[in-house]
Amino acid sequence: MTPIQRRGFVIGAGLGAAALGAFVALRGGPSHKNAGQPLSPEAQAFWAQRFPGLDGEPLDVARWRGKPLLVNFWATWCAPCVKELPEINQFYKEAQAKGWQVVGLAVDQLDPVKAFLHKTPLDFPIALAGSQGLALVRELGNTAGGLPFSLAFDTGGEINWRRLGVSRLEELRELAKTAG
Repeated sequence: MTPIQRRGFVIGAGLGAAALGAFVALRGGPSHKNAGQPLSPEAQAFWAQRFPGLDGEPLDVARWRGKPLLVNFWATWCAPCVKELPEINQFYKEAQAKGWQVVGLAVDQLDPVKAFLHKTPLDFPIALAGSQGLALVRELGNTAGGLPFSLAFDTGGEINWRRLGVSRLEELRELAKTAG
């Protein structure tokens, strides 16, 4: 193959790859690495959940499927949970414009949660996981059942990140860069 033929071949292959990429993008191609595959049992269990909202209305988490979602399990009696909430709130303020959603699930009772939020308002939705929340965190991969526990879901609805313990703002920013 002559240099001119080789150059023509390389240009043709590049144009073909670009056309294929444009076709997949316009067609609404895979949004995550497991597109077309069923969700893990853990992810399926989460997306089927409805939690009592602070206003008494149920919060259906399925409304956020298709968006990157950070879920934080916390409690008012958990000092590390209380410590990380302002950083998670800051993450929400920064990442919301990039499509991220955050939801806090309190493993707690309504009155202490409302009192806490009166003193420390948060911008993201909060719902009650109650005592069943500890069973749910175990199902979601936190075998110790400890708090705080955070996990992220990709746009395809699959869990792609877990953290037992305090999540730091810088760590969440990195997560948003790689998973958002």
